[in-house]
Amino acid sequence: MQRTLAPGGLLLLHGFTPAQLAYRSGGPPCAELLYTPELLHEAFAGLEIMRLEEYECELQEGTGHVGRAALIDLVARRPRAAPVAA
Repeated sequence: MQRTLAPGGLLLLHGFTPAQLAYRSGGPPCAELLYTPELLHEAFAGLEIMRLEEYECELQEGTGHVGRAALIDLVARRPRAAPVAA
């Protein structure tokens, strides 16, 4: 994902945390497909992390995603290229 960002480009990620496994409101059924703040910090260490937040809310997104959910959001920016010295 990082390689596809233009300099200054934003990465927006919205996913589920491991706490989601306790709910039956959708999301991946195994921990390997869920996100933690530590995982995202490590995976996107080369980006400026502007927002990283875990939270719970009620989903109403169709039959596959209804009820209490454990979510995480990431907003990160790829650094702009350094200016070329004259």
